[in-house]
Amino acid sequence: MQITSTVIIFAESINLSIAMITKLREIVDEARRLGRRRLAVAYGNDSHTLRAVSDAYTEGLVEPVVFGDRDTILATCREEGIDPDIFTIVDEKSDVRCVEKAVAMVASGEADVLMKGLVSTDKYMRGILNKEAGLFPPKGTLSHVSVVELPGRGKLLCIADVAVIPLPDFKQKTILIKYLAQTAASLGVEKPKVACIAPSEQVLPSVISSTEAAVLAKMADRGQLGNVTVDGPLSLDVALYPEVAVEKKVQGSSVAGEADCLLFPNIESGNVFFKAATHMAGAEIAAIVVGTKVPCVLTSRGDTPLTKLYSIALACLLTKK
Repeated sequence: MQITSTVIIFAESINLSIAMITKLREIVDEARRLGRRRLAVAYGNDSHTLRAVSDAYTEGLVEPVVFGDRDTILATCREEGIDPDIFTIVDEKSDVRCVEKAVAMVASGEADVLMKGLVSTDKYMRGILNKEAGLFPPKGTLSHVSVVELPGRGKLLCIADVAVIPLPDFKQKTILIKYLAQTAASLGVEKPKVACIAPSEQVLPSVISSTEAAVLAKMADRGQLGNVTVDGPLSLDVALYPEVAVEKKVQGSSVAGEADCLLFPNIESGNVFFKAATHMAGAEIAAIVVGTKVPCVLTSRGDTPLTKLYSIALACLLTKK
């Protein structure tokens, strides 16, 4: 399982009385308004994690507890010019034990948000998915949602799934739409517009992504998917660019050219878009893995401190208080 960014849960009652957030920086500002969250960092020995957590503390987002090798953490702080006194450091040499202790802190209610440090993703995820830990509900669906800030676009874009579910079945797609809608709603989008991505905007009976998109759109029309507008199948360019929708004569769609969210048919298409947007188009992102009982930030070792800061802020924004 490849995961490139962050984990979180959705609270049932998110405060939606905010102006629409159109920049990732505004997520930081809104999360600050809600007050500091208690952040438990699993194996936070590396400079990128400590820098992001330090920045999140400076921004007024978190009160951090860092589990890891105390000597390594202090040495890293000295090298990076980070004040170690802003952290509560719990000395633990084993990365697995760091995950277990951080998960236990969150599960007991002593912390509000969990974050991955230098520990490998598989060890971190095993700690979260451990049935004894109590963070992942029985028969739940774990997935991944990213919030993307594309240069030149006037609003943020929520996308799924780029990292967790290889080939979502129809039921999982309905759940992904729920996750996308909840994320967009937390950004102040009153009724999110979800585009179900397929190779063409034409309904093609031989293409599963096309036919399932059409059924999902009809379900949304009948109110079966909540307070959301869904349309599909839509090609990527039709979903994002109104001039393309006009050129292709796509009529009767309030989503075409105006999408707030993209539901990708498989992990390949979503991951390619995600990486092309960030590495080739200069997009910035925040990301969450959803479906857990509490927010759990999961970032790649290759992610920048800024990406990790935005991801922490998104987790804090979605934390139930």
